[in-house]
Amino acid sequence: MRTLELFSGAGGLAKGLELAGFDHAAFVEFNKHACASLKDNFDAEKVFCRDVRDFDFSSLKNIDVVAGGPPCQPFSLGGKHQADQDARDMFPYAINAIEVLAPRAFIFENVKGLLRPSFAEYFEYIILRLTFPEFGLSPSMGWKKHLELLRKTNFDHYPGIKYRVSYQLLNAADFGVPQSRERVVIVGTRSDVSSRWIFPFATHSEDALLWAKYVTGEYWDRHQVAFGEREVTTDVLKEKILRLQERYGMFAPELQSWKTIRDALSEVPDPQSFHSIPDHQFRNGARTYPGHTGSDYDSPSKTIKAGGHGVPGGENMIRFRDGSLRYLTVFEAKRMQTFPDDYSIQGAWGEAMRQIGNAVPVVFAQKMGDSLHSLLQGDSQPSRQLAVAIS
Repeated sequence: MRTLELFSGAGGLAKGLELAGFDHAAFVEFNKHACASLKDNFDAEKVFCRDVRDFDFSSLKNIDVVAGGPPCQPFSLGGKHQADQDARDMFPYAINAIEVLAPRAFIFENVKGLLRPSFAEYFEYIILRLTFPEFGLSPSMGWKKHLELLRKTNFDHYPGIKYRVSYQLLNAADFGVPQSRERVVIVGTRSDVSSRWIFPFATHSEDALLWAKYVTGEYWDRHQVAFGEREVTTDVLKEKILRLQERYGMFAPELQSWKTIRDALSEVPDPQSFHSIPDHQFRNGARTYPGHTGSDYDSPSKTIKAGGHGVPGGENMIRFRDGSLRYLTVFEAKRMQTFPDDYSIQGAWGEAMRQIGNAVPVVFAQKMGDSLHSLLQGDSQPSRQLAVAIS
């Protein structure tokens, strides 16, 4: 099954979908460093390194899935929150790709901020535009007037190409990523696809990690952490553990433990030691101050951000048990985003961290992709011919 990758970035979503069995027809990416990363890891001839507005979607045939992460800055909690007023809002072009290609499905990822109440009306508009991609916006009509018309459109009676669209706020840590990363995932399946999309169920939980740390001690034993070096249980934490024991009794939580930074990096050599890992170079200058504390070594990392120095909570730093801290290396940041160790990220440290911070965690993408691949594989409809027939 063939995919078109929009706003591809460094290729986290693309790599996950590839591991799930999809074949990429093309990548569209504007940033030159991200393009270099894509060309290093995929077929360089398929990388279109220009503005998405310059890409001819009609040049592609038989695309089963359109996937991507439209730029998040218009909706990010740390941005200017201008949504449709932000020139970086690329959702209209993602919708245009759906209109032209009529894929069997699409999958888009964006920041939690997309669900803010102040964006509710525009988010509803995005969902309805994805539902009825051919119901175009005339040059003289603003999106709010267009939204009024879309609201009145009956799904069952609409004669054109249409999609069943669903969205959910998911935490990548719940799917085995060593990072707490909440993102909105939007999935649509064309109306003639017989199977209905269901988001994958979580496989990991915070409860299971707390149980392994403070009820059985299995987490510390597995990592051979001495009693005196283990996490101190504060009064707040003791209360949390008590509630955990009351909830589960003698039986451990069914899901697997959230993965921590220690889980991901335990066998990785210290960046200041002698090693042969090219993108695992120590970077000095990390410091802590109120609100800028880094990520605890024995928890999933904070959300890796698209920045080097100065990210709001010090998300690109590790804080160890002894209170020391340092910046993540590029290699370690790749581990937090579950990229393969040999995955190439081009650019200096700050640029590489920007690409990694913008990426979809590979394991998370693969689990979404596995579900989507199974759904489409079980459906016998062709990718484009039927779409033409029902339009």
